[in-house]
Amino acid sequence: MALRIGIVGCGKIAGNHARALQQVPGVEVVGCCDPDVDRAREFASAHGIARAVGSVEELIALGLDACTVCTPHPVHEQVVVAAAEAGIHVLCEKPIAVDVAAADRMIAAADRAGITFGVLFQRRFWPAAQRIRAAIDDGRIGVPVLGEASVLLHRPSSYYSADEWRGRWDTDGGGVLMTQAVHQIDMLQWFMGEAVSVSGFIRTHTHGEHIETEDSASAVVSFASGGTATVTATTGANHNLGNRVTVIGQTGAIASVLEFPEGREGVNEIWTVPGEVEFRAPFIPDVRANLDVTEVNAGLADFHTLQVQDFADAVLTCRDPAVTGRDARASLAIVAAIYESSRTGRVVDLTPAQTFATTSAQETP
Repeated sequence: MALRIGIVGCGKIAGNHARALQQVPGVEVVGCCDPDVDRAREFASAHGIARAVGSVEELIALGLDACTVCTPHPVHEQVVVAAAEAGIHVLCEKPIAVDVAAADRMIAAADRAGITFGVLFQRRFWPAAQRIRAAIDDGRIGVPVLGEASVLLHRPSSYYSADEWRGRWDTDGGGVLMTQAVHQIDMLQWFMGEAVSVSGFIRTHTHGEHIETEDSASAVVSFASGGTATVTATTGANHNLGNRVTVIGQTGAIASVLEFPEGREGVNEIWTVPGEVEFRAPFIPDVRANLDVTEVNAGLADFHTLQVQDFADAVLTCRDPAVTGRDARASLAIVAAIYESSRTGRVVDLTPAQTFATTSAQETP
């Protein structure tokens, strides 16, 4: 029998979910929902989905086995908990939530219900990213001791004005860290291991007339291994120089994964593993770099498909998905700690009890 899946939220990224699900054998997209029922109907018509409804409850009533969640970040908890309590497996867009306490409640609800709970970080499925992870695991890079996540993006003011929820603490949960850089922070901690402390700053340099959240951030993260890493992020760059994650291991080997232009599959720009030394020219001047977010999402669609396939297989075979709710909590904890550090001016220790809210970052010293 087909795995019956519904899509919650019919905004921009939902198109990637619909296209991905329709490419997975054994999956049937039976419905979608959005508080704006007209938008849900338009989405259903565009993607050949039979039913469009206005609420999660109505969607669940269609008899789902699983759902994907494409709502604004602060709504993730409500949807995931409702689905879990109905016994429905969930694949949720990143970030998992907007504060760590909410993420913990989501994970607990999934555990109680015994459902499969995955979170979308499709860049982990790039071959270049998996190559780095494999080289860490087999010792060619060794334990990573230094790392860097660089997120130098361009977003015009129209990006924020297109959706009322963007750039607000109560509806977006944060700015560049929460919406864009969380991908690279996820990859950084996937390579570096468990984060134990964070010191950081957030600022709004470019988009202050359009947003109340940060458009720029810098941070230093320490890891349980003894390693350290820096995070630099902005949506105020022009040109858009994309994203890069770099690690240096105890062997001295350096490996990076570069995404340029944004939305293009990441490549190993630097690879100095002994006997396998490779370099690529990082930037090509005649490339159109300042892409619309719809084009960026389209460029990532194939990797959405790979993660959706992994999730469907995890449900069918009763195994963990590639990125679990607990995995996604780790990157959110780093983002939340940067906000807290910026607010208090202190180094933030990451402990299991750490549950401060990202919205407190509005009060920066």
